[in-house]
Amino acid sequence: MKAMMEQDPWVKKSEEILANVRAWRRAHPKATFVEIEEEIHKRMMQLEADLVQEAAGNSASREWSRDTPVEQRPHCPDCGVALQARGTHQRTLQGNGGESVTLSRTYGNCPKCGQCFFPS
Repeated sequence: MKAMMEQDPWVKKSEEILANVRAWRRAHPKATFVEIEEEIHKRMMQLEADLVQEAAGNSASREWSRDTPVEQRPHCPDCGVALQARGTHQRTLQGNGGESVTLSRTYGNCPKCGQCFFPS
């Protein structure tokens, strides 16, 4: 019952964006169509980045270790050898809209060629 009462965080985030756009519009009553479009686009790109960050953060491939069977580990794209885990690291990428997306993943290196990877 409690779970039903709690609001989905994405619904809440969407409602916040809508409220912010409405407040911005009230503060800018003479904004042009292009200005309105740009303001909405900017806010939607932040929502997109948040969604991408969550979806990528829930990826099954984000965590693996030395104990993970070799066939289930990420492999070096050059050598095809299973990577060796080198701990969990964070990496910040830039999304399509220019917003930052921070991912936490197991970092690894190829025991054959020595290249290091932050697998997707």
